[in-house]
Amino acid sequence: MITAIRGGRVIDPASNKDEIGDLLFDDRHILSPRHIPRHQITREIDAAGLIVCPGLIDINTNMGEPGAEHQSAIRTESRAAIAGGVTTACIQPNTEPVVDTAAMAHMIRRNARQHSGIRVVPLGALTRGLNSESLTDMAALKEAGCVGVSNARTAVSNTLLMRRAMQYAATFEITVFIQSHDPWLTGNGCVHEGELSTRLGLPAIPEAAETVAVARDLALVETTGVRAHFSQLSCARSVDMVREMRARGLKVTADVAIHNLLLTEFDVAGFNTLCHVLPPLRSQSDREGLRRGLKDETISVICSDHSPCGIDDKLAPFSLTVAGISGLETLLPLTLHLVDEGVLELKQAIACLTCNPARILQIRGGSLTEGSPADICIFDPDKTWEFKPQEMLSSGKNSPFGGWKLRGKVMYTVVDGKIRSIQNNGSANL
Repeated sequence: MITAIRGGRVIDPASNKDEIGDLLFDDRHILSPRHIPRHQITREIDAAGLIVCPGLIDINTNMGEPGAEHQSAIRTESRAAIAGGVTTACIQPNTEPVVDTAAMAHMIRRNARQHSGIRVVPLGALTRGLNSESLTDMAALKEAGCVGVSNARTAVSNTLLMRRAMQYAATFEITVFIQSHDPWLTGNGCVHEGELSTRLGLPAIPEAAETVAVARDLALVETTGVRAHFSQLSCARSVDMVREMRARGLKVTADVAIHNLLLTEFDVAGFNTLCHVLPPLRSQSDREGLRRGLKDETISVICSDHSPCGIDDKLAPFSLTVAGISGLETLLPLTLHLVDEGVLELKQAIACLTCNPARILQIRGGSLTEGSPADICIFDPDKTWEFKPQEMLSSGKNSPFGGWKLRGKVMYTVVDGKIRSIQNNGSANL
């Protein structure tokens, strides 16, 4: 079956394309309109007034499966992804059990194929059990389909072990994904160290908890020559250090969570537990530093850091609540909010959600060029709507953006040539 998307504004940053036109695809790939006679087209989508772009790739998600299916599972979170235009999700290795063997990687990929309407690619664990004591067989994890290795939010405090891990990864050309933080400086902190933490009397996480660790990890990257990706930077100083090392030729990339680009520590005022995230929401100057990093492409990817949790998980005293925001369904409109504020041009914003993460993950996708996978997002850029967390398809309704007026509504999500339609009632067909 060949489908034609007619008259949409086709934006494909990977090929620097931005024009009104048609896009054709079959049950697997993007096709060239020049090579397909009209009589062979069996289905058409009227995209006049809509934007057609590659399916979004979320480089940092937590699906909850295996190990926390009571909170979320691949099937439910896939519905949320489809509603948000996300066609590929990269999941962390901090499942139960941990993705530290080839067998676990195979199991997650098999479950994703059976129960997910999107593509799910896993990261393998850097250390066994994420215990920061011994290295995993990274080569076997790569062979099993892991797109990189990470120790998730568990710090590798042994610098020698981290150096050896990077040397191992460099040997097999494996990307190391790093969430840099110093565990001693982080302690039991739950908010940014500043005026607000003092006023609320909450345990704080200083900026140095991140910047000290980023400095160490960058030094190790320079020593080993490994390809490294820094996940969820939250401090302006961290961006400055990454910018300097990139200028010196290091193979370093970085991403930022969308909430760190829009919110600050003061959104926690009133003990708003929906704003409890790790790394924490930082100062306004940090937020501006992150935005500058996006503008000059020091940071090339925006992620959701999708972390669904139950209602009760956010009802305890602030420091005892579960950190995280459910963000798959709001990743696109919140990124468009940055466009409205003049932080990014539209094409650059879409690149941060498509071709840039595809390049870092080294996967096919993030492009609408002929022969690319038929993963497509079609959205109405002029549709404004009020975000209501209780209507989210994710099993987690934990979002601080409730009541925000958002722009941009996903109309169709196409995954591997299959149209995952978005119904009028907000449900997503798998």
